[in-house]
Amino acid sequence: MLAPRSIRLIAPSGYCHNQDAARRAVERLQAEGHQLQNPDAITRRWQRFAGDDAQRLQDVNALASLASLPDIVLAVRGGYGASRLLDHLDYVALQRRLLNQPVALCGHSDFTAIQLALLAQTGLITFSGPMLAGNFGAEALSEFTVSHFWQALTSPTVNLAWHSASPDRGRWQGTLWGGNLAMICSLIGTPWLPKIEDGILVIEDVNEHPFRIERMLIQLQQSGILARQRAIVTGSFTSTALSDYDNGFDFATVWQRLRDEYQIAVISDLPFGHDADTVTLPLGASATLEIDQGAARLAFTGHPTLR
Repeated sequence: MLAPRSIRLIAPSGYCHNQDAARRAVERLQAEGHQLQNPDAITRRWQRFAGDDAQRLQDVNALASLASLPDIVLAVRGGYGASRLLDHLDYVALQRRLLNQPVALCGHSDFTAIQLALLAQTGLITFSGPMLAGNFGAEALSEFTVSHFWQALTSPTVNLAWHSASPDRGRWQGTLWGGNLAMICSLIGTPWLPKIEDGILVIEDVNEHPFRIERMLIQLQQSGILARQRAIVTGSFTSTALSDYDNGFDFATVWQRLRDEYQIAVISDLPFGHDADTVTLPLGASATLEIDQGAARLAFTGHPTLR
């Protein structure tokens, strides 16, 4: 039985158009004994956003002045909007209040922008993982996602294992980071992208064709970012249909080109991203990645854990 936790909701991105899913998530979490804070973030709306910029910014900046920190800060959903806030986050105050505290900031997709900005400016490790509406509010709740979420938030060391179609073999150690690829690329050339040396870069995306993914990866290479990585781990790349025009140009082709052109290992097929089943990964943690004959393993440690 899980210990009841305090969960503070934030909505720094798009309006939660699936209000039924959000209500379902709230009911599920409350039924397990968790206490939810800031529920008004679910219903706020201004244009396509979950409130105007000032309201969404306050969701994040308010964490620096809370008398008592929640156990978990959970994004309601992604979409678009986090990028508008990055210039105005109070990084000094957030670092002072949150760094080395047992609090887990969790989300993915558009939230990647805030997570990487916090990592770059404050060293804060956050969790790329499920969100309120899309995951906890899914009609069929993924036990895989939920179990991996709580494991990552409560275990000082986590070991993941999966089968990969990657032909690579080897063992790499480095800093685990990444998230949504489109958001990572949107931060290139800004102060909000962390400069990770010896990184294990984990990427995922949705609604992006293989040629668009390849173009973003070429941008990372031409910016000098790929050269600083030990390996790449690919998660799910969903909601894309290939056409006759592609003539076999698929994601496997993209990954192989990375190996051939840039001499970097690409370990594929991690259940991570916008699919129903997703692991939870701490961005900024220390990690070890191994693969041998398709048996892939990822271990991470050094992330904040709940008491």
